[in-house]
Amino acid sequence: MLFYSLPEILLLTAAAIIIDWIVGDPRWPTHPVIWIGRFIAMFEKRLRTEEAEKSGDELRRKGIILTAGTVILAFALMWLITEAAALIHPWLGYAVSAWYISTTIAVKGLKDAAMRVYDPLMAGNLGDARKYTGYIVGRDTAAMEEKDTVRATVETVAENTVDAFLSPVIFALLGGAPLAMLYRAANTLDSMVGYRNERYFYFGWASARFDDVLNYIPARITGLLLSLAALLTLGAGACLRSLRAVYQFAGLHPSPNSGIPEAAAAGALGIELGGRNVYFGVASERARLGWPLRPLAAHDIIRTVRLLYTVSMLVLAGVLILWLCVS
Repeated sequence: MLFYSLPEILLLTAAAIIIDWIVGDPRWPTHPVIWIGRFIAMFEKRLRTEEAEKSGDELRRKGIILTAGTVILAFALMWLITEAAALIHPWLGYAVSAWYISTTIAVKGLKDAAMRVYDPLMAGNLGDARKYTGYIVGRDTAAMEEKDTVRATVETVAENTVDAFLSPVIFALLGGAPLAMLYRAANTLDSMVGYRNERYFYFGWASARFDDVLNYIPARITGLLLSLAALLTLGAGACLRSLRAVYQFAGLHPSPNSGIPEAAAAGALGIELGGRNVYFGVASERARLGWPLRPLAAHDIIRTVRLLYTVSMLVLAGVLILWLCVS
């Protein structure tokens, strides 16, 4: 069966959200994203030849092949795995689908990564905070001040409320584990080759644009959900600031999607995100989002994680309510 019924897929997605809250990203078995990353690296190596490097059009064409090949393979393999499990026994099919959907979600993993920055900051260990910030961002971290590690972590958690939660959930609701894994493959492609630098400007073009398309609607829903989460956790004033910040600042971000959750979080917390980042030794000025009503503080990491979890709870509640309505 390619797709479960609507009540079944709603329950499978709800189960996957709960599994992720509890299990997160286990070391064993090997996480599907690791296998996807290995395949992308291998496929890139095969596609990029000296001849291709001479032509931007050729690199772009091969980048399209990389993107299409990766997402189609991810979808097909996931369909085969879930179909085989369902043929053995329907309940095995349910279990396998729920498990693999949970691997496309990373709420607990995102929280754990943020806490690895927060805990050293609270202990006064800026060196470790910088090190663990480097695990979650692509910018240089060696010379970061404390406020820079906080800002980077808050931006990452806010942005990934889309990538690590709402987008995979939406695609799971639309097409079960196969479509959720297709999304995760596309997002992994973007994180590996979707850069606007000399190496990937042409080759990563298709991956970056495809990821933008897939996240376009989820990012805008996330902006609203973050504002609602701000209402529930921080009060009405934070909610209104969040909505205003999205309207006023989101369009300043170079990404068509990332500015929405980042601006929503900045407005909710009453802080300013964006500013000076350093990539491979080169400084880059990113548009500033929100109003600096107060300085950034380490506890803003906790507040942003709380917003993330509140969004996930709201979505879980919505999924279960819809299940009750259609069952």
